[in-house]
Amino acid sequence: MPLWHLAISILAMRKWRAEQYWLDLVIATRNPEEFKLKQLKPLIEYGASPRASINLCLAARANAFLAGRGYVTPQDVKDIALDVLRHRIVLTYEAEAEQMTSDDVVRKVLESVPVP
Repeated sequence: MPLWHLAISILAMRKWRAEQYWLDLVIATRNPEEFKLKQLKPLIEYGASPRASINLCLAARANAFLAGRGYVTPQDVKDIALDVLRHRIVLTYEAEAEQMTSDDVVRKVLESVPVP
């Protein structure tokens, strides 16, 4: 197999994994129990929308580009996730009473969702 075929295969695999990761992050804000985050369910009124996954993708790609890479890594997604998701999650009054912020929720999601 030529070396460039191997390089393309690796880049395609990395792209898929990064896509799966940012989709999992957004899904975890909408259905936290799927990612063993049952404690977040009563704190989230509305999770991130499909637009959040699109913007997470674009921001992670921009972050990778600024780092001089042509592919996205899960770390690119983690680096930008707070900025993209913080205003896309609506918390319940219970969360506000516990003085939880959307940043706290996103951090817990980032800690719990496994990186592919």
